Amino acid sequence: MKMKNSGIILVSMAMLLFAGTSCKGDDPIVLNAEKTTYNLQVKDLLGVTGTVTFTETSSSIVTIDISLTGAPSGMHPAEMCMNSAVEGGTAVVVLNPVDVTGKSSTNVTAMTYKELITYDGFIQVHKSSTEHNVIIAVADIGGNVITSTNKSYALSVVDAYGVSGNALFEKRTNGNTLVTITLKGTIAGEYYPASINVGSIATVGGGDAKKTLNVINGSTGKSYTNIRVLNNLIPISYDNWLVYDGYINIYQKSILYANIICQGNIGSN
Repeated sequence: MKMKNSGIILVSMAMLLFAGTSCKGDDPIVLNAEKTTYNLQVKDLLGVTGTVTFTETSSSIVTIDISLTGAPSGMHPAEMCMNSAVEGGTAVVVLNPVDVTGKSSTNVTAMTYKELITYDGFIQVHKSSTEHNVIIAVADIGGNVITSTNKSYALSVVDAYGVSGNALFEKRTNGNTLVTITLKGTIAGEYYPASINVGSIATVGGGDAKKTLNVINGSTGKSYTNIRVLNNLIPISYDNWLVYDGYINIYQKSILYANIICQGNIGSN
């Protein structure tokens, strides 16, 4: 009889203990935590690589972990910003700095996991608090992640300038477009304006510039532009560009018809 009563008492205690750990208002840990990892790219300092991982630690907490290799010694401030890395943007979440081990971990409660993995933003890590303008690693996140969908267009030499290359249109997860211009024959120290114009190269006199692109650095032959809208603020998606009646002009010094040194048809042309 005593043994039977003892068993009942033990079962009751176990039930009370279980109930105590499952009280309403607790924030239970997500056993099968969702996780998304982005690769950090080098920017102003060569040799730095790493990852940033978003983990749904609980229903109200997302843990953002940064891991770097090749970073200089010291503490490196980090933050999550709005917009794409190409555009730059205001910091919306200040993350814990990357320490001497190359690690950083921050719990975020301002946004849910689902909100973060679709957010229009990027992560960046600075060299130090006194060298905040030096970015040692950066990653587009959420809606700004580049997909595998892309289209490349040839840019041909105009007259005797000897500049040629290509324009790569890449689709982001949110439907926006990253346009990368890559040129050969540019001069170090020079900068070359570029634009997307309506019509085709064969159009007499050329068409109006509908989107001004970021200038090409003559030292690298590169330019990167994130496109959400045209110059008149009309939204345009990657899919729109595939059928767009347009062409790209590269100019010497200023956007003038007489200054075109390289061009190529895009979209439906």
